[in-house]
Amino acid sequence: MGSENYYIGIDVGTGSARASLVKNNGDVVASSTQDTITWRDQQDHRIFEQSTSDIWSKICVAVKEVLSQSRVPASAVKGLGFDATCSLAVSDFDGNPVVVTKGNDLGNIGDRNIILWADHRAEKEAELINSTGSIVLNYVGGTMSLEMEVPKILWLKKNMKAEHFSRCQFFDLPDFFTYKATGDNTRSFCSTTCKCSFVPDKGWQEDFFTKIGLGELVDGGNYTQMGAAKGKVLTAGSPVGKGLSKKAAEELGLLEGTAVGSGLIDAYAGWMGTVAARYNENGKLSNVLPSLDESRHRLAAVAGTSTCHIVQSRQGVFVNGVWGPYRDAAFPGWWMNEGGQSSTGQLIDFIITTHVAYPELQARAEKENSNIHQVLLEVLEKLREENHAESLTELTKDIHFYPDFHGNRSPIADSRMRGSIVGLELDSGLSDLARKYYLTLEAIALQTRHIVDEMNAKGHAITSIYMSGGQAKNIPMMQLFADTCGMPVVLPFSHSAAVVLGAAMLGRIAAEAQTLKGPEQGDEMWKIMVEMTPPGTLIAPAASVKVKKLLEAKYKIFRESIDIQKRWREQMEEAAK
Repeated sequence: MGSENYYIGIDVGTGSARASLVKNNGDVVASSTQDTITWRDQQDHRIFEQSTSDIWSKICVAVKEVLSQSRVPASAVKGLGFDATCSLAVSDFDGNPVVVTKGNDLGNIGDRNIILWADHRAEKEAELINSTGSIVLNYVGGTMSLEMEVPKILWLKKNMKAEHFSRCQFFDLPDFFTYKATGDNTRSFCSTTCKCSFVPDKGWQEDFFTKIGLGELVDGGNYTQMGAAKGKVLTAGSPVGKGLSKKAAEELGLLEGTAVGSGLIDAYAGWMGTVAARYNENGKLSNVLPSLDESRHRLAAVAGTSTCHIVQSRQGVFVNGVWGPYRDAAFPGWWMNEGGQSSTGQLIDFIITTHVAYPELQARAEKENSNIHQVLLEVLEKLREENHAESLTELTKDIHFYPDFHGNRSPIADSRMRGSIVGLELDSGLSDLARKYYLTLEAIALQTRHIVDEMNAKGHAITSIYMSGGQAKNIPMMQLFADTCGMPVVLPFSHSAAVVLGAAMLGRIAAEAQTLKGPEQGDEMWKIMVEMTPPGTLIAPAASVKVKKLLEAKYKIFRESIDIQKRWREQMEEAAK
């Protein structure tokens, strides 16, 4: 085994850090997942914080475990890549973590130095930024989300002592870990353009930072605290510095100088690990290798706690309420757009676990040696038969669910949107929980269609959806996606490995494609993706004529519910004056 080349992908998700050892052909030889810590504030539901020290220690454990499991020598590992959530990491210029928790310790050296992507403390700061009319807003769908990094940095500026703020470096999380691994703080295009207001083709905008009260970040045009000054930014997989530093190599159990690829936000790694796949349809594998041009028709939906929807295009496409376009975020010269749902997997869990019948569901699943999702589907199927309904959509045709319990990321870009259910009955039993479960899946699918429709209306040509993440295991949900959106859904070979596989590809790109530039680099990257992506499974739309009509009616009501909520909000705000 030692004569082969291997690559390590490191995926830092919302609740864990995972390392996978991967061969040239994409086979995952060994994996290790370590849980990470998230701190909440019992008095403020908006707060989500983590620690780079905690996550790095878990990364080191995971990497050593995959080497031990596989018995692959460190010398056979030729490159590694990182992906992570789009969270704000703060350190001083020596790399020490700086506390981001409000209170007396804010700005001191200490562990809690990550404001997680889901943290919504910066609502007022986002409102200020969105009132500026800056060109920066054109590249985030017209409205900057409070989940992005600049609103969070502005919150820190307002709440931190000036002398503490001035010593901070600010990183989107993937870039922090390439810095931690190499000692080189060169930023990636993915992180800076997608989450930090670095404008494609134009760079940092001095007037924007000055106008919102962050003029000190300009630093005479050096942008020392933000990095990426004077166009020093890397596309995905470009080698960072001189590879692993001696200290990081010792901590990881790898060799000093091992290539480290410039990182990706986790959803973009999911895009990289899925969209180059061939697929099985009706048991037969397509023998046509996808071209780079085909990538513009393939939407990657990376579904976990939240869901991101990513598609690439040769020209920049501006879509209201959808982030981007971002040039060079993954491929040199190509543009990316990113839609998103702030709460999907989290919403499904919330609907299930907060229902009064949840203990009954748990007990039944345990008794039947099953899982709760399977039990709910069995309950639904029994209800369908009892009600003589053709489909589950017909079974729930008189109940309508709007899913934005945690605000809307795309395509409305309104953090004030909230969830609603119309059609409730005096039923608190397992049948009611099952209906609400299905309605949640349906609402997520309807919102996915809303995002796809808006993207295609503005110039994209999306014809298929490539899934990854835990929701890809839920086949009825995936069929619902295909039927609702009217296009095939391709499931990855491994729902859980797609993102970390994308990270491993970054390591190989850094090791093999580092001397290439421009389109030649993009072509080589695509070849690596095609070679390393296992075949997926295609789920085609299969709705009957009746179900299509029901889903179309549901979609119309879904869109109307947005307008109604906005109108009601305006009426109440007017009444409260």
